[in-house]
Amino acid sequence: MDLSTLQQLNAARDARRAVALVTDLGDGRGMAITEGETMPEALAASVATAFLTGKAVTADIDGRSVFINAYLPPPRIVVIGAVHISQALAQLAPVTGYDLTIIDPRTAFATPERFAGVDLIAEWPEDALRARPLDSYTAVAAVTHDPKIDDFALSAALSAGCFYVGALGSRKTHAKRVERLVALGHSQAEIARISAPIGLDIGAASPAEIALATLGDIVRAFRRRSLASGQGDA
Repeated sequence: MDLSTLQQLNAARDARRAVALVTDLGDGRGMAITEGETMPEALAASVATAFLTGKAVTADIDGRSVFINAYLPPPRIVVIGAVHISQALAQLAPVTGYDLTIIDPRTAFATPERFAGVDLIAEWPEDALRARPLDSYTAVAAVTHDPKIDDFALSAALSAGCFYVGALGSRKTHAKRVERLVALGHSQAEIARISAPIGLDIGAASPAEIALATLGDIVRAFRRRSLASGQGDA
């Protein structure tokens, strides 16, 4: 791997952006393609597959065999609210390879005793997210039922293009939430991205089942996420 390719890989990692290393199996030459960059049209579908699955693929491009290895930022889940659902999510998320952070300013809920070994931040989302900005490889799940805590995080998640945004609450609760987010300047199209009621519709009743439904929804959203456009004639 030449120095410029290594530098591109490191820059993408630091910026939490996906990058694919494309190697010609005939002559060994390679190039790095960062998500969103222009690439040869013939490569677009295969590179997209590598980005979505996170797995290496081989492809025949104009009669030449190439090996495409994708390097993805570790997907992460930010949970707003240190509640029973969060406790279950904290156990489930690592099993599927997701880093998880819980944010809740309510120190009676956000305690090390309730969340042993969990990345727990007992601050308001507007303070916590200033130090740890959201990005397109982050899922946000707002589960406090408190607009004073949830709304800022949801607004920030929509603005950052998080691959998943979910919120706990009934349809009536969500209708009021929509009004507040519109007042914050978000379009109906943006707000429609929010999964509310949160999670897959599996008839979940207990906190653990809601956590499972939420994690399933997050995984589905990650594997079906929209990729930054980079198709071209180069």
